[in-house]
Amino acid sequence: MDNKKLEIMKEKPGFIAALDQSGGSSAKTLRLYGINEDQYNGEDEMFDLIHAMRARVMKSKAFTSSKIIGVILFEQTMDREIDGKPTSEYLWDKGIVSFLKVDKGLAEEVNGCQMMKDIPNLDETLDRAVAKGIFGTKMRSVIKHADADAIRNVVHQQFEIAKRIWAHGLVPIIEPEVDINAPDKIQCEELLHAEVVRELDLLEPDVKVMFKFTIPYFANFYQDLMDNEHVVRIVALSGGYTNKDACEKLAMNNGMIASFSRALLEGLNVNDSEEEFDNKLEASIDQIYQASIK
Repeated sequence: MDNKKLEIMKEKPGFIAALDQSGGSSAKTLRLYGINEDQYNGEDEMFDLIHAMRARVMKSKAFTSSKIIGVILFEQTMDREIDGKPTSEYLWDKGIVSFLKVDKGLAEEVNGCQMMKDIPNLDETLDRAVAKGIFGTKMRSVIKHADADAIRNVVHQQFEIAKRIWAHGLVPIIEPEVDINAPDKIQCEELLHAEVVRELDLLEPDVKVMFKFTIPYFANFYQDLMDNEHVVRIVALSGGYTNKDACEKLAMNNGMIASFSRALLEGLNVNDSEEEFDNKLEASIDQIYQASIK
């Protein structure tokens, strides 16, 4: 493990940009960016366009390590280049740490929760990530209903895979997202918190993890986890909130930093001039940064 990157991730003010839209969400991301499905043919062209969008974001003069400490990458983004350099190398030259999204999407909903699908060839993917200088990983499950057994299964699956990731020298971001529209969101978060504490207590002493949580109903609900010896940092997903709403809610949670995707890219358009694009992105980054250092 790179101790310099670990120190940045643990101590440096800033936030993590989530640029890991997968095949299932890329079309929607492109639509919001001003590129409709009738403007490209097939997945290959779609992924070329999404990479061009991500590269434009990462190359922007607004996208610097003064406010952004990490980026979550889609596997294809890790395997591609920016200005002739592997993406993770390009980012590290800017002082920004890279993470890799490793999950392959969500399984069917069972008792109000969606666990992760199987992740084939995970060990080979992790070896490639290490070779490319990736620091950590991210994987997402979803909780929509306060079913104790289902939430226990979600958290247990996350931790079991996290242990495999840690064994490769990578820091896993565990993301059990609670749906912001869950009718029993408070109860979901209470059950989730209890299961996370239980699993943390079972870890070997040296294991380090991060968490990506939905911004909780009660401010500072996850504060105690930040002091746990296993926890590097806790980040927040925007979860469908607008940038403004997500930032307002995040600012009420001391020590929790952003890892926003859609909210970060809100308002950007393929037809923006370089100046317009940079100004919009800079405003978004500054708003998210200010919420992350409260």
